[in-house]
Amino acid sequence: MLLMGELFPDEGPGEATAAQTPRDDAPLAFRMRPRNFEEVLGLDALLGEEGPVGRAARLGRLPSVVLVGPPGSGKTTLASLLAASLDCRLVTMSAVSAGVADVRRVVEDARRLQGRGGGTVLFLDEIHHFSRTQQDALLPHVESGLITLIGATTENPSFQLTSALLSRVLIWDLAPLEETELLELVRRAMTEPRGLGGRGLTIAPDAAQALALGCGGDARALLNCLEQAAAGLPAGAEIDRGLAERALAHPHLVHDRAGDLHFQILSALIKSVRGSDPDGGLYWLARLLEGGEDPRVPARRLVILAAEDVGLADPSALSVAVAAYQAAQVVGMPECRLPLAEATVYLSLAPKSNSVYRGYSAAAADVAASLNEPVPVHLRNAVTRRDRERGFGQGYEYAHDDLEGLVSHYHLPPGMEGRTYYRPSPHGSEASLGERLARIRERRRAAPTPPPEPSPPRPPQPPPRSEPPPAPPRPPAAAGS
Repeated sequence: MLLMGELFPDEGPGEATAAQTPRDDAPLAFRMRPRNFEEVLGLDALLGEEGPVGRAARLGRLPSVVLVGPPGSGKTTLASLLAASLDCRLVTMSAVSAGVADVRRVVEDARRLQGRGGGTVLFLDEIHHFSRTQQDALLPHVESGLITLIGATTENPSFQLTSALLSRVLIWDLAPLEETELLELVRRAMTEPRGLGGRGLTIAPDAAQALALGCGGDARALLNCLEQAAAGLPAGAEIDRGLAERALAHPHLVHDRAGDLHFQILSALIKSVRGSDPDGGLYWLARLLEGGEDPRVPARRLVILAAEDVGLADPSALSVAVAAYQAAQVVGMPECRLPLAEATVYLSLAPKSNSVYRGYSAAAADVAASLNEPVPVHLRNAVTRRDRERGFGQGYEYAHDDLEGLVSHYHLPPGMEGRTYYRPSPHGSEASLGERLARIRERRRAAPTPPPEPSPPRPPQPPPRSEPPPAPPRPPAAAGS
């Protein structure tokens, strides 16, 4: 039976072998990899008797799946154990470096093995890096069952994988490990002989907690930091909080700039600001920036929010947001954190209105439903003599000729008069805009009936052709002729 693949697969495909027993000098994260399902932490929903892995074990057949989760959540470990549980050959590949030729070689080997009654599991790490062509190369072999595919990705598969491949696999979600699970992992590493147990080391409770909190749910990061904290200590020594914090150096802040978490934190930022919560806005902004996000990304979202959610309730909001975006471009990190924080607080406390957003959406819906409505004649520009002869511009009222700067005629296409798209809210500065708009609309209600749309001149028609008179009937032929 083949037990486990490589923790960090080599470039190109590699086949797992039972002889891959961890050496004493192997990284602690490699030595502490679970050897069976009972040792796995944090995957109870998948590994339980009624979970998908439990059902697959009862059926004796593993479906093709894509494991979605952050780094260190157990994707590689789970793939290895699944292959081992079904006594299959496990081939590991990294989609970063593998290509269609590598897939073909795996398929050829799988056909030879299938003839001898064996199965093949292909573990494809970072599967989101496979192009559409490379994914299509897998389709017939996954569908026929020649290869059982286990893909692993940190990104949203709905965006990164083709619909054809998604229809042939199941999606299993893996979550970051909880603090209690990470503390259990520390305990195992400190006590088991394959870990640090043979050195007689101990760890202070606050040091273990600092490691669990600082690794962001990543089991591999936790074990790497623990190994660094224990490096050079004599037998029987204690790992204290200071050693743990120095090993962490910078807390492991989980943030994938292209994955699901990226969009979830951006969503939390915008919803906090829209909900007038400056504290929530500042927290999620800090999560983005301290996690290494490009500051222009949240800056763009704040510009959009200023127009969509604050709008004319505070016309200055858009200027503040645009200035923060420009600061992010010109100044960059780390200094641009303060302009972005200032914009976040300002927009959080600003009165809210989405009337402009709703108005534009309603107008766009009418445009889609009433394609190519003509421009009213009085709004057309009379550039040429022919334009003037056709009545372009007649009846147009010049707003500056009115004491209030108002006009009474309509501006919508004929037949759409009276449509109302912009409905101001009573919030902030928009309340006074609403009062002015009411006067404008009252004036416009007295607008004259729109003139009929002029018809373009018809080209001269040739005179109708007269039909020749019908020929007289022929006399009957004489008998015998």
